[in-house]
Amino acid sequence: MKEQATRPANLPINPHFSSGPCAKRPGWSLSSLSDALVGRSHRSKGGKAKLQEVIELSREVLGIPSDYRIGIVPGSDTGAIEMALWSMLGARGVDVLAWESFGKEWVTDITKQLKLDDVKVYEAPYGKLPDLAQVDPARDIVFTWNGTTSGVRIPNGDWISETREGLTFCDATSAVFAMDVPWKLLDVTTWSWQKVLGGEGAHGMIVLSPRAVERLTSYKAPRPLPKIFRLAKGTELIEGIFSGETINTPSMLAVEDALDGLRWAKSIGGLSGLIARSQENLKAISEWQATSDWADFLATDPATRSSTSICLVIKDAEVVQWDSKKQASFVKSMTGLVEDAGAGFDIASYRDAPLGLRIWGGATVETKDIQCLLEWLDYAFTTTKSKLQA
Repeated sequence: MKEQATRPANLPINPHFSSGPCAKRPGWSLSSLSDALVGRSHRSKGGKAKLQEVIELSREVLGIPSDYRIGIVPGSDTGAIEMALWSMLGARGVDVLAWESFGKEWVTDITKQLKLDDVKVYEAPYGKLPDLAQVDPARDIVFTWNGTTSGVRIPNGDWISETREGLTFCDATSAVFAMDVPWKLLDVTTWSWQKVLGGEGAHGMIVLSPRAVERLTSYKAPRPLPKIFRLAKGTELIEGIFSGETINTPSMLAVEDALDGLRWAKSIGGLSGLIARSQENLKAISEWQATSDWADFLATDPATRSSTSICLVIKDAEVVQWDSKKQASFVKSMTGLVEDAGAGFDIASYRDAPLGLRIWGGATVETKDIQCLLEWLDYAFTTTKSKLQA
């Protein structure tokens, strides 16, 4: 007799588990943006003050050193990391680490678009990290801190030399505000508003160490740079980018939303409070997975499991024997059931990642909602499998 699943009685209060744009903070509503400076120039005194406040609050919440520059730039995290790569790479050899989709995009940019000669690529399959000991501190290093599409994170910065000669370029978009990022080991760090604090898309953030600023003002990249990529003019840093004067026009609604998220972060204890909330979400899924007979983590090493983009694969012996088309149909049906019930939206794995589930566990997600979602996943798995066996 086929196993019959019991439909859960409750739904998550907030069923939004997308890995970007991510869930809004608890209690958020459109009224939270009532103070947005709409209909005004972002270059007005009030507009620049709002943008500068985003910079100052980001520094305060994240504990960014006072001598590091923080800028707001176009194009979300992608724009921020691209402008850094195009502006600064080429001064010395480059080591690139990749173990998921976005890291591989930076490999493509560096090797196919920038066409740098001295590049070493260290890759690992989804679920694992490359050997971090391979990197050379005499060379520039490009990497993601957290693999948003693989659920694999770097556990610490012990592998980065404090006396490095090269610069470290870190795409930290799904790590900052949820993980302890060692700023003194990072020279260029980027992220986007729509990740851990659940802001709206538009602009990205870029943080430069004094060593990165020195590179920008002393090295002229041997390639044309469009206006939106320019962080320096000649031998001078474009200071306005780091004091509330963005390169192009930001949405002041998105700016207000970023401020709302940062103020909320302060209200729950700052970075330590944010990290604790995300870790509780990972703990809830870890405890559930430990007793699950069908779900496993994509990240094979517990020390590298992300607490934000939590990626799961199906380990059920029967399902893993099916062909890829049937497996894809199964996951689509399973996630569709959860979505139709209003229990969880956008939980399928990233399109380039191994087939499975991806649950956002960042600080804006309530653990009780995660726990409720897990009940629905068990129900959806059993129900969907039963239908396919019929």
